[in-house]
Amino acid sequence: MKKSTPNSSFSFSKIYCSLFGHNYLLSKNVTHHIKEYTCSHCAEQVTTNSRGRLEVMTPKLKEINNALATVHAKKIARNNKVDTTFQAAS
Repeated sequence: MKKSTPNSSFSFSKIYCSLFGHNYLLSKNVTHHIKEYTCSHCAEQVTTNSRGRLEVMTPKLKEINNALATVHAKKIARNNKVDTTFQAAS
């Protein structure tokens, strides 16, 4: 006789979130206006879309956010590297 294992999709944290809503915490700043959030109860991941609304994280969105983070980091590094020393007028 086979022993049944509990379904991995059942969890009390998911029930809590379905009753009271998610408690999203900032997990990553992709750019200044795009961020990733993770629910502290059920670990659901979401990101902000182009309109600023939360959208459930998909593999495609993860890839897009990683590419945006790379480009943004290079841009910030390039802007910080600009020499801002001034010479005194003679």
